[in-house]
Amino acid sequence: MNYSEKVMDHFSNPRNVGEIENPSAVGEVGNAVCGDIMKIYLKIEDGIITDVKFKTFGCGAAIATSSMATELIKGKSVDEALALTNKAVIEALDGLPPAKIHCSVLAEEAVKAAISDYYKKNGIDKEVPTAGASCDGDCSACNGH
Repeated sequence: MNYSEKVMDHFSNPRNVGEIENPSAVGEVGNAVCGDIMKIYLKIEDGIITDVKFKTFGCGAAIATSSMATELIKGKSVDEALALTNKAVIEALDGLPPAKIHCSVLAEEAVKAAISDYYKKNGIDKEVPTAGASCDGDCSACNGH
């Protein structure tokens, strides 16, 4: 598989790895088929994501997409982070091979799961949009999932 220089950089030198002590929110998602597991920790102050860390068990693309997703939401408002799409992650990485698109969907799902956790912990009655809207679930179409 051919990976962009950005994918290789985020795989070799992932940003924001680790966990946050006493996080405002945690989101964990996994893909049973490929075995990737992503866990994202958020520190949120006054509606702004002041810190974000991740732990990912998975392939290089899973690590790269997790790293890029954390970079894209750090310093942003919760609403801005909710707008993160897997397509934005792919574009920021200068593309992913079709067989690895599902990794970007997992990264989006992890961010949305963490924000959902934040809402629950803070009694905020807001619905979190479904991740992977660009993924129709037909794995044969893109070799995802």
